[in-house]
Amino acid sequence: MAKYVVSLGGNALGNNAQEQKQALVKVAEAISDLIIANHQVAIVHGNGPQVGMINLAFESSKETPNMPFPECGAMSEGYIGYHIQNALYNCLRNRNYNKTIATIVTQVLVDPNDSNFSNPTKPIGAFYTKDEATKIALEKGYTMKEDAGRGYRRVIASPLPIDIIEKETIKVLLENGQIVVCAGGGGIPVIEVNCRLEGIDAVIDKDYASSKLAELINADYLVILTAVDNVLINYRKENEKKLTQVNKEELEKYLLEGHFAKGSMYPKVQAAINFITANPGKTAIIASLDNAVEAFKEKAGTIIK
Repeated sequence: MAKYVVSLGGNALGNNAQEQKQALVKVAEAISDLIIANHQVAIVHGNGPQVGMINLAFESSKETPNMPFPECGAMSEGYIGYHIQNALYNCLRNRNYNKTIATIVTQVLVDPNDSNFSNPTKPIGAFYTKDEATKIALEKGYTMKEDAGRGYRRVIASPLPIDIIEKETIKVLLENGQIVVCAGGGGIPVIEVNCRLEGIDAVIDKDYASSKLAELINADYLVILTAVDNVLINYRKENEKKLTQVNKEELEKYLLEGHFAKGSMYPKVQAAINFITANPGKTAIIASLDNAVEAFKEKAGTIIK
């Protein structure tokens, strides 16, 4: 029996609730193999498109008061968690296997003095053309940036996670054989003020949150599922190369050489490095959602040790 933290990208879950439900059928089939093999599984998901849609819906409404970002994040944790629970339950039931799945609304502690607050980089919401992005920036005062060649998106602050407030609850559930969905969208960012926790406007990168969770619960595997089969160096160049097996030191060298885009692969690679650094001897895997079953067996994706 091993302990897995599985990180799902928000962009891989579709553009609306129906697409998300359909995408999660495939996710559930892959993860159910881990569950039936009696592994402990914690699932973290992204929420960039989803929290952006929730926030935009409140902003666009003439009758509903605007909703702060921490609350939007909590809403996304709830409905995406429900979809994951539902998909896994149905998949396991079809395979005559009973297991309880719980979603934990998760608060993640950040430093109010984190330098990332002065340099927003986290993409959220929909993709726009350059002209559309310029118009939105002028009308709403948003910071809009190009996102890895895919278009322009709104970006907000993305502080680094320091601690996960509900980590003991997550540990207890896992140790008692439950499947846990937690730290959705990177968790709800909170700061400590006079011994009280307060939500703050930001989105924590879900890969960094996944890495921190895997560190805190002493996971054996951190598996980051995304849209590409492998980590690539020299991306889109004649000497492009996919990485299949790599050690932490080699990956750190590629990171410093600037091979990975800040808005896409960089946080995944850094998250994997963070996990291996904090948990020597454990394994991180970055792979595509389509290859998840083989990735769990270390037979697909980029294996990092």
